Amino acid sequence: VFFEFDDYSTRPAYTALVERHGRYLGGNANVAVKVEGNADERGSTEYNLALGQKRAEVVLKALKIYGARDNQVEAVGWGEERPVAPGHDGAAWAQD
Repeated sequence: VFFEFDDYSTRPAYTALVERHGRYLGGNANVAVKVEGNADERGSTEYNLALGQKRAEVVLKALKIYGARDNQVEAVGWGEERPVAPGHDGAAWAQD
């Protein structure tokens, strides 16, 4: 799930994806996942950690709406500390 710059609301384009994963988790109680939130390097470290955490939590909440249980999902915000794409340009920032 990707987010707009400086935002942590999920886009409608990802609803079906999150729904499928939530229903899968709901039907498979023995499966657990960690939802990781990232941010790019723009902004302070503290801000980016908080943004990454909020992004992870919004996806976690959506998974739970579709059936995932509390003990199956964990939200972790990495901020800029663990970027998905380690570059320093628009292409990399779009993935973080």
